[in-house]
Amino acid sequence: MSKDMKYGEKEIEEAAGKPLETWDNPNPDRDYEIDLSFPEFTCLCPRSGYPDFATIKITYVPDKKIIELKAVKLWLNSFRSQHISHEAVTNLIHDTLKDALQPRKLKVVGDFNPRGNLKTVITVGPF
Repeated sequence: MSKDMKYGEKEIEEAAGKPLETWDNPNPDRDYEIDLSFPEFTCLCPRSGYPDFATIKITYVPDKKIIELKAVKLWLNSFRSQHISHEAVTNLIHDTLKDALQPRKLKVVGDFNPRGNLKTVITVGPF
C-alpha cells in the first residue's frame, strides 16, 4: 500500500484480499428476503479498458449466515480497477456470495449502463 493512498482506498485494497465477513443469521428458523442494491459499481472492460458502470442487485434468503454490509460494499468496490466482462463479474459475485453464505436462495443482477448504444443486464440465480 502506498502511503499516499486515502483511507477508503486502503480499506478497499485490504478487503479485496480477505474472505467476505459473515454474521450469524438472527432468525435462521424463518424465510425472509434481503435485497441489496449497489448503484455505483464499476469495473473495466477487458478489451478496451474503458470503465463500465452498473447497478448490482443482490437478493437472497439467508440460511445460517448473513453478509456484513460494509464488507460487501468494500469488496464490490474492489472491482473498479479490474478488467472483467459483465458476464464474468456478475457470475463471480454470485458464486462468491453463494460460497460465503450458503443461502437458501440467491439472485444477482448486473444492470450495466449503456455503452456504445447497447445496454446489458446479466441475471444469475433463480428465475
